[in-house]
Amino acid sequence: MRHAKSSWHDTSARDFDRPLNERGRAAAERVGKLIAAEKPGNVLVVSSPALRARETTEIMLRSSGVRAELCFDSEIYDADLASLLSVLRRVEDDHQTVILVGHNPGMESLTRFLTGEVRAVATAALAKISFDGGSWNTLNDKCHLDWLITPKEIPSS
Repeated sequence: MRHAKSSWHDTSARDFDRPLNERGRAAAERVGKLIAAEKPGNVLVVSSPALRARETTEIMLRSSGVRAELCFDSEIYDADLASLLSVLRRVEDDHQTVILVGHNPGMESLTRFLTGEVRAVATAALAKISFDGGSWNTLNDKCHLDWLITPKEIPSS
């Protein structure tokens, strides 16, 4: 998942400290409801610690009602493909589902590498990617993009 839309209202704020705007908060809530409908099992959420990613993660989890282990990893902020793969390959194998909340261009690079599909990852977009591997530490480019959805495409409940 890419973080939701952030505010540029305070131009003096560091990039790391930009909060979500109203549209971003609403989008994170919609994505959370979609995640609830998926009924994921044994969830680990690994998020960038940047304010907009933290807020996205917190709203998404609250609106999903999903019980998840949550951690914030500074390696995700401003990450390239190698860093994002490193984060995912450190995941313990008892986690069936990982929701990685990060930033572009890294999230687009990761989606492209894992699935071979070139797709735009808009703010608050969520990709469901599956793999038939046995272990997170062997995650490679043999994954399948089940779907990629933006908040605008999520049916209203």
